[in-house]
Amino acid sequence: AGPRRRITSGSPWEELAGYSRAVVQGDWAFVSGTVGVDRRTNTLPDGAEAQAHCALDIIAAALAEVPLSLEDTVRVHAYVPDPADVPAVSAVLKARLGAARPANTTVCCPLAVPQARVEIEITALRQTATP
Repeated sequence: AGPRRRITSGSPWEELAGYSRAVVQGDWAFVSGTVGVDRRTNTLPDGAEAQAHCALDIIAAALAEVPLSLEDTVRVHAYVPDPADVPAVSAVLKARLGAARPANTTVCCPLAVPQARVEIEITALRQTATP
């Protein structure tokens, strides 16, 4: 399966909790739960939709280091504190991951980051060409 590789995004939470943004093992990439911090301003934008886009931007950047893309996603977990935000988050997931049609679980629960409206976790698998 090859050596295990760890990818970091430089997030303060990675250092605080001692985890990697993504762990790569063979053709698999496991991306940690990611909140939607705007990397340009280092703030959480207003609204679940904007935060979902920012979270997926961070995830896409981590996958690009593998190299993989959002199209390689096979599993997504979305954690949403407010059930009223589920449609907005789901629309972003469909728009950004729709071609992959990954397995999906959305859970409504509190998040560890205050003001975060969504946290997204992804598992990706390198696609191989079929003969």
